[in-house]
Amino acid sequence: MATDLAEGAKAPAFKLPRDGGGSLALADFKGRKLVLYFYPKADTPGCTREAIDFSRLRGEFQKAGTDIVGVSADAVAAQDKFKNKHDLAITLASDESRKMLEAYGVWGKKSMYGKTFMGITRTTLLIGADGRIARIWRKVKVDGHAAEVLAAARRMKEDG
Repeated sequence: MATDLAEGAKAPAFKLPRDGGGSLALADFKGRKLVLYFYPKADTPGCTREAIDFSRLRGEFQKAGTDIVGVSADAVAAQDKFKNKHDLAITLASDESRKMLEAYGVWGKKSMYGKTFMGITRTTLLIGADGRIARIWRKVKVDGHAAEVLAAARRMKEDG
């Protein structure tokens, strides 16, 4: 598991299948800021609140020149169902292979209720228009998080 990602480093390239079909890649966002947020599982309470918060603020992120992509290891069909059920306004990508999740250091051992398992650690990255990581939030607490990320996106210069 790569955990050496740091603010200022170049964001690892990726190409993933996305909700509604097709795919998206880091290169698609060149020249724009990008919020990449990683969440453990579609349609679970915390993940749903986080997706709804990012969706609610999408217009404000757009004004700040910032796109939003949520990523989990769920299949595209699960992402589509999650997006439709909650009328989400953001893009969801699927990394069932976990290669991108590992490249970003968010896939690893977790424990809950005394059981250890592999999963996604809730993490958000703000990537500048130059493709470099401007900010990393690890072990995110959902409440107020989307607004905090928006404030950081607004503070960034438009050119990176």
